[in-house]
Amino acid sequence: MSTLLALHRPGLAAGRDAQALHRASTPDFFGWLEHTRAAAGCTRPVRLTGTLSAVEPCTGRLVGKRHTDELPDRTVYKACGNRRAAQCPDCAWVYAGDAFQVVRCGLTGGKTVSATVAAHPVVFATFTAPSFGPVHHRHIPRHTCTNRRRCDCRPAPCHARRTVGTCPHGQPAACFARHDADDPQLGRPLCLDCYDHDHQVVWNAFSGELWRRTKQAIERHLAVLCRRRGISHVQVVTNSGKVRRVPPVRVSHGKVAEMQRRGAVHFHVLLRLDGVDPHDLHALVPPPVGITVDDLDDAVHAAARQITVTTPPHPDRPEGWSIAWGEQVDVRRIGTGDGDVTDGKVAAYLAKYATKSTEVTGHCSTRLTPDTIDAYADPEGDHLARLIDACWRLGRPTHTPTSNTATPTGVRQGDLDSRGNPYAGLRRWAHMLGYGGHFLTKARRYSVTFGLLRDTRATYRRTEDDTADTITVGTLAFTGSGWLTNGDALLANTAAAQHRERSRIGREELAHETWSGVAA
Repeated sequence: MSTLLALHRPGLAAGRDAQALHRASTPDFFGWLEHTRAAAGCTRPVRLTGTLSAVEPCTGRLVGKRHTDELPDRTVYKACGNRRAAQCPDCAWVYAGDAFQVVRCGLTGGKTVSATVAAHPVVFATFTAPSFGPVHHRHIPRHTCTNRRRCDCRPAPCHARRTVGTCPHGQPAACFARHDADDPQLGRPLCLDCYDHDHQVVWNAFSGELWRRTKQAIERHLAVLCRRRGISHVQVVTNSGKVRRVPPVRVSHGKVAEMQRRGAVHFHVLLRLDGVDPHDLHALVPPPVGITVDDLDDAVHAAARQITVTTPPHPDRPEGWSIAWGEQVDVRRIGTGDGDVTDGKVAAYLAKYATKSTEVTGHCSTRLTPDTIDAYADPEGDHLARLIDACWRLGRPTHTPTSNTATPTGVRQGDLDSRGNPYAGLRRWAHMLGYGGHFLTKARRYSVTFGLLRDTRATYRRTEDDTADTITVGTLAFTGSGWLTNGDALLANTAAAQHRERSRIGREELAHETWSGVAA
């Protein structure tokens, strides 16, 4: 009954108290808890109805069948699977764990990835967006703290100037404040009218193409080095049966997009050097002896300086926009003995950002429509309102006049994406400030897939009970989402939190026993 202790915390609504107490007083309360265990920590679980069939795994023979009407709440609960921590912390926690394994396996091997990849050269690169106008920022020239998570170092002035002037719109062009880490001004422009909101949202929209070309440029740079150093190409047979000569080195990557406070994305990328096996294109082999991590480092910097993308013409800008990386391109080497950059820390860092979205900017909404856009977009509003307005305005149908920012009568949001307009995605992803890419992507050869991890987890759960001689096959249909009452949500989420805490303590105890045994 420890779950009921959570009901006595101050501040709980009386209605939720009553609902929870009513549920807890039912005769089958613990049966209900067990029934909801699979989705207990989910904020808005999916409710499914239908039939559940018991089948013998070896023969496929149907042993029994029952309907969900016989179950508690007459439904089956399934976790929503949302990756965003702001939407569902429990499902995001599971996703972060999978993301950690995806990233870590590409560095150290495991889960069908050869352990030999741990010896491959790897760099951790950060690609940032360029400046679209000065914004309030917090910069610490030199850290003297011992723990960055509890950093108490004094930051430098935001935008110190010898001569304090004003911009063309009369706003101060300097800021001498030393901003705190939680200062709401961080990421906001010094002058909203000087800031190029249009260019930023277009940069977000086309940053994926910029990365694709950058990756190609890195591989071309390494291929040229191979020719100069006398490392011959490799002759391989493709899946279609054709014989081709390919460079002897290739780059596999894992990439996470992070939204900055100003609303521009930047990319954290792990780049691993692999060789090519002429007999097996899918094998992970080390790169040729003549290519080192120094060459990969140089290739990243060279590609970041050279590659630009010019967007297609737009009615508001016939020459298009130039899309390029910012001046800050940071490249660090993994596995070189530097204690600050280890594979575990990098994997945890990327997994953390894989569950985030636009929360750091202060904006968090679902996809915007013509009915909801007015609540968020304002050409004369604050920084976020102007970014969203720029997305909606630039993403209009190409035949719409510049002055008309509204959606034409009778045109649905889905119709705007089917007219050959390369900027139509700005409206579709206006709630993401123009960025429509995945927040965690990887090369096919880099590591395992999320699907493999989910399938492995499902297989483990099916075989967890050695005494079970049947498996359950469901024929289910969606009937709704969310818990039936706030009291049910409180009880289920509290039970899940307690289960996670017990699991965490158990892992710590096992780790302590293992360490104690080794020390002894």
